[in-house]
Amino acid sequence: MLKLVLVIHVMLAIALIGVVLLQRSEGGGLGMGGGGASGGLGLMSGRATANLLTRTTAILAAAFLGTSILLAVLTGGERRGSVLDRAPELPPIQFPTPAPIPGPALAPPVVPAGAQPPAQQPAPVVPAPVVPAPAPANQSPVVPAPAFPPGQNPFPPTPAPAPGGGVP
Repeated sequence: MLKLVLVIHVMLAIALIGVVLLQRSEGGGLGMGGGGASGGLGLMSGRATANLLTRTTAILAAAFLGTSILLAVLTGGERRGSVLDRAPELPPIQFPTPAPIPGPALAPPVVPAGAQPPAQQPAPVVPAPVVPAPAPANQSPVVPAPAFPPGQNPFPPTPAPAPGGGVP
């Protein structure tokens, strides 16, 4: 049964490709389905040939879809499970712990017995001086744009289009 459906499926695929190639497209295609004496030796007009090829394509496509679904159902009857279910179980990945960075060890200050440790005070905050960066030698310094008061439009209004709506 499966081989018979598969053979029909392949024949439908070949027929569908042939019918699609026979149709006249905007670019011309093979154009063998044209009207007049070339298409059906004068028996069918161009429109009738196009309608016949369109309907034939739709019928072949529906049959191709049907055989595809039938093949999927016939071969999917055996419940094999997922490929991931059959994958071997791997141990979890363990990353090595990083080695400590060598450097001078900071020991806590030594306080004599009976003495109070000095109170820690925060370091004083000194603001950094603000110095403007010099302008590059090949460029002029940047001049800030003039500020416009709120509500004032710095751009002139766009003129209305000319009557008639055409381009002058």
